[in-house]
Amino acid sequence: MIAVPPPPHPDDLLRCPWPRQDPLYVAYHDQEWGVPEFDDRALYEKLVLDGFQAGLSWITILRKRENFRRAFDDFDPEKIARYKPAKVARLMADAGIVRNRAKIAGAVLSARAYLDVMDKGPGFSTLLWGFLDGRPKQNRFRSVSQVPAETELSKQISKELVGRGFKFVGPTIVYAFMQATGMVNDHLLACYRHAQCARLGDG
Repeated sequence: MIAVPPPPHPDDLLRCPWPRQDPLYVAYHDQEWGVPEFDDRALYEKLVLDGFQAGLSWITILRKRENFRRAFDDFDPEKIARYKPAKVARLMADAGIVRNRAKIAGAVLSARAYLDVMDKGPGFSTLLWGFLDGRPKQNRFRSVSQVPAETELSKQISKELVGRGFKFVGPTIVYAFMQATGMVNDHLLACYRHAQCARLGDG
């Protein structure tokens, strides 16, 4: 079956096909996805949101992201690590987020694991980027069918995170996280953002 390419964008820029014409998704693709992220707290936020994505589409999470930020105290791990049952109950009643008790509990446990890495370990960003010697992996995929759902590296990082107490960090979630945070550059070669993100990685 031959994939039908998405219609061209008004600006005539060639992009990866997955944002299609959704303005929010296009903005995310153009401004965030694949940009190397080194900030510890921002990495925690993105990992938790990718965990909430499990079983859902990313656009669903993206549309609720500001609600998540409000509900989860701007993803401040020190605050989330101290959440009590009453706070979890309020989150379960919040229609603006994904109301999944296991994922909410997972965010709390991951916050505690994050604080442990920050206090006793190398730091969250250093831990993650250490798997790539601090530099993004530049892939050169020509079609979406070539892009993997997980890799040996995402399995290694998943195993490390699970061992440290993080939740909802299976290899597929971790690979989506790696793509989003620019640990790997998975923009297709024809996408105008591939070269731009590659230059960011070289910096």
